[in-house]
Amino acid sequence: MPMLEVHEVEAGYGPIRALDRVSLEVQEGELVAIIGANGAGKTTLLMAISGIVPVRSGEVRFRGTAINGLQPHQIVRLGIGHSPEGRRIFPRLTVRENLELGGFTQPNSSQLKRDIDEACGLFPVLGERMGQLGGTLSGGEQQMLALGRALVGRPKLLMLDEPSLGLAPLIVTKIFEVIAGLSSRGIAVVLVEQNAYAALKLATRGYVLETGRITLTGSGKDLAADVRVQDAYLGE
Repeated sequence: MPMLEVHEVEAGYGPIRALDRVSLEVQEGELVAIIGANGAGKTTLLMAISGIVPVRSGEVRFRGTAINGLQPHQIVRLGIGHSPEGRRIFPRLTVRENLELGGFTQPNSSQLKRDIDEACGLFPVLGERMGQLGGTLSGGEQQMLALGRALVGRPKLLMLDEPSLGLAPLIVTKIFEVIAGLSSRGIAVVLVEQNAYAALKLATRGYVLETGRITLTGSGKDLAADVRVQDAYLGE
């Protein structure tokens, strides 16, 4: 049984249908990349899985249980984390407070402290900035905080929306190193990423989303070698 199943999902905003019968699946410990042009529906797909955008038809199942219709906080409690596009940290809260909010599902304070320590182990700069307001961090530090906050929630499946957007190359390298190591911790990943080459290099499998529809799927290696993907997304 796949960890995540999206079956014939339609979703959108008012009269606009952003997702048109989208189907995909994610296995335990797998890293799945979703690539596509701006406006293709990638962010909407992640928000539909998270319960932020209502699913109009179709079904989202997590470990065999239908989750469309649940509230976002209920979906987080099931084990689905989401680091959104644009980071969406709380700028007037400290780094520590942002991380603590990411761990709202934790049953006790000692476990929360261990998880925060673990996030700071992945991103040492967070440990150095614990009392600093999130809004005063650099863009790269804010992205590390957004990812660290999602990990403090101990997700079984983590969805990442454009984690490298607007960041310096050295920061991007660090972010992708952490993403690449998540499967060794038993965390499945759904990665939406503008850098299609980097995403497919990491991915077990990938999907191409165009104007709300899945048009191609395959292993990361096969998609990277596909002439259609190269022409449209890899600049080759």
